[in-house]
Amino acid sequence: MKHPSAQWVRRHPESLTSGPFLQAPEGNFIPADAPPPPLPDDIDWTPFPDRPTFEFAEVVYEESKLSKGKISKILRILAAKYVIDGLPEYDPIYQDHKALLDAIDAIEFGEVTWRTFAVRYRGPIGPNSPAWKRETFMVHARNTLRVAELLAACPDFDGKFDYVAYEEYTALDCRRVSNLMSGQWAWKQADKISEDPATRGAMLMPIILGADKTTVSVATGNQEFHPLYMSIGNIHNDMRRAHRDSVVPVAFLAIPKTTHEWENDEEFRIFKKQLYHTSIVKILEPLRPGMTTPHVLRCPDGHFRRAVFELGPFIADYPEQVYLSGIVSGWCPKCFSVPDHVFVAGDRRTRKTTRQKKATYTFEEQWDAFGINPDVEPFTNYFPRADIHELLSPDLLHQLIKGAFKDHLVTWVVEYIKATAPNEREANKIIDDIDRRITAAPPFPGLRHFPQGRNFKQWIGDDSKALMKVFLPAIVGYVPDKMVQCIAAFLDFCYIARRNTHDSHSLAAMTHLLTRFQELRIIFEEVGVRFNEGFALPRQHALFHYVRSIQLFGSPNGLCSSITESKHISAVKDPWRMSNKFNPIGQIIRRITRTNKLTAARSEAHDDSESEESAESSDSEDEEDERYRNLAEAVEDEEDNVEGHVHFSDTPAYCKTIRKVSQVLHEPSLLEHLRRFLKTQQDPDGPNPDLIPLDECPYVWNSERIDVYHCATATFYAPSELAGPGGMHRELIRATPSWWNQYSRYDTVLVSLNGDAMGMDGMTVARDGDNVHDCAFVEWFILDQPDPDPVTGMWVVRPDVREDGSRVMDVITIDSIARACHLSPVYGTTSLPHGFRYADSLDAFRRYYVNWYIDYHTHETLC
Repeated sequence: MKHPSAQWVRRHPESLTSGPFLQAPEGNFIPADAPPPPLPDDIDWTPFPDRPTFEFAEVVYEESKLSKGKISKILRILAAKYVIDGLPEYDPIYQDHKALLDAIDAIEFGEVTWRTFAVRYRGPIGPNSPAWKRETFMVHARNTLRVAELLAACPDFDGKFDYVAYEEYTALDCRRVSNLMSGQWAWKQADKISEDPATRGAMLMPIILGADKTTVSVATGNQEFHPLYMSIGNIHNDMRRAHRDSVVPVAFLAIPKTTHEWENDEEFRIFKKQLYHTSIVKILEPLRPGMTTPHVLRCPDGHFRRAVFELGPFIADYPEQVYLSGIVSGWCPKCFSVPDHVFVAGDRRTRKTTRQKKATYTFEEQWDAFGINPDVEPFTNYFPRADIHELLSPDLLHQLIKGAFKDHLVTWVVEYIKATAPNEREANKIIDDIDRRITAAPPFPGLRHFPQGRNFKQWIGDDSKALMKVFLPAIVGYVPDKMVQCIAAFLDFCYIARRNTHDSHSLAAMTHLLTRFQELRIIFEEVGVRFNEGFALPRQHALFHYVRSIQLFGSPNGLCSSITESKHISAVKDPWRMSNKFNPIGQIIRRITRTNKLTAARSEAHDDSESEESAESSDSEDEEDERYRNLAEAVEDEEDNVEGHVHFSDTPAYCKTIRKVSQVLHEPSLLEHLRRFLKTQQDPDGPNPDLIPLDECPYVWNSERIDVYHCATATFYAPSELAGPGGMHRELIRATPSWWNQYSRYDTVLVSLNGDAMGMDGMTVARDGDNVHDCAFVEWFILDQPDPDPVTGMWVVRPDVREDGSRVMDVITIDSIARACHLSPVYGTTSLPHGFRYADSLDAFRRYYVNWYIDYHTHETLC
């Protein structure tokens, strides 16, 4: 699979590519072809005496997250071991936990000093004024200029960092967007910088911000934190999605609280929003001079460049967007569309038009007619060239996955079933059967199962993502076809929006699917589910702005709130759990600082090697399963390899003769299959081997021994999945007769029959049997009909069977396997029996959907 950028060409603004813009640290220009300042030849682990001492601190503090007491305990155990062994000159790694923490604090790299500033109400205060007017609110923040310098200088981002805005085109003049610097917004801002003589030729550095409240504990006092995160737009999207240190917390915003008496007071609401924007302005203040005067900083390639800072996209969910944009809740933060008109485009909101309406209309008219909250002045108004209405990025997690899918469509389907069933008991019976269908989905690498179907006590983002993969086939037959088509159109829109790259074709497809979803959505009104409520839903209206936002900022998968929410774990939740819970904010900040220092020390030492984990070979299947427990994972060590490949696991499950393997598989014709397979290897362009007399095929002895593997690994370029910084994704394909000592598991795979064909035209489906040598023994599935299913839109396949009812099997080369695929049963109208096992799904049904919703890569490959 070729890297998708191989067929594209880049074009840069003329003003940004002409002349030298590399500089020495002092700000003096150097020749454009001059090398960067040399890095030290020797790895310097200062203040640690050597690498093992550093790695010990890294493992016990950052990776294992041990408490101070446990660190000291480990050090005492090591000291006791030296005494027992009679070693006279014992030099401990560290004397105690304090020595270890002091060494981390002494690291020169990665430190950004936190500061705390106070904010309080400045209006009139009387004797009966509420307590919040007298309270001082503390905001903890880092120097955002220093954070930007550290992010830009990190050598980990070398090769994943854009120094200029650019456009990419095909020979047919079709533009592609992916990373932020490839979008129209970056190009437009670069032009503005070039027009100013003071900043002409400088590097554009967009500042990406993200804010999201998180609750760390409900049981111990409902403790909440409101972190503000920062990244820079020059870093590629896949680095942010790979959870590298490209997104860092820069502040903890104050969360004003008051008594129940005053919590709904309008004055208190206004104060909270004013406090919010004033705090962000103060936090970003160090960046302001660099927005008009270029700031010299080091870049990942080692060169120094003049950079101009620009407030870029802001990652936020809808409640946060209301705060940020100064609108009335229920209105769109990007246009003046009336809330009742979900898919009607209104005039765009801009900093200029909002100011004009504030100057022209009364308070009530601004609020009622335009959805403007006159009491809020967005923080972007205090910085040049920044417009919060334009900068709000699409939020895939809350708008699409948790919002329109889980909160809307799934809920409406359940309401429809309850409204149309003869009675409540029959409705619950149908819902229970849908739950059993969801539970019966065959296994797939990385797919979590739902033992109780969709009846969760508390939904999380991963639950919604997993349900999207298997929901559509489960409801077919229980809801109208038009409703299934509506949900299918929405899912297709979501999956295309999540792609790593977009061009005019994908954006046209999104526009078409959005129109189709709008047309089909009225089924929920026709059946009475949304007859009175309508579709005045901000999260559905947000879909209308996705295409333009992608054109501006590139793929939304690099600007989604899932990135900041996942950052909550390392930046807030884990440090909070390790604190003593008394005034934890200071402890959280110290842990963030120390973790950043360790990461920066590793980067500055220019040591990318990871400690090798040795895994002893074993013929035990249980140990093999333990080694490959994670069925889908990011690939960190193959980031330059964009060619997809499938290979066997390191150790065969067993070695037996062909006769024994044939008996195990209950396939007496295995020897014949092997001989015909060898014929295809000898003459790939020859006739169909099934038409060749067996006597003309190479002879193989039944007594020959062969290695049998129960696992193969598929590695391929899938940056929209759980991928490493190079976009590589790995998944395991199983073919084992005993999975966790409970049942057999034989996964299905996509087999490439024609490398030049597009989508399903070049694929067929096979079910993986035991792997033999460099080939695989498979059962074939064939298309049930030449076109996709008109209701779900997915291809339908059925097992290829002989006249006696047995399934057609064959031996194929492992190189023809593209990757695993997922088949979801066509359930029909028959209810599943209680206790049905998902392990039996691939044997129990006559037809199957080729489920291209199982992941984004499959959807992009087959759709």
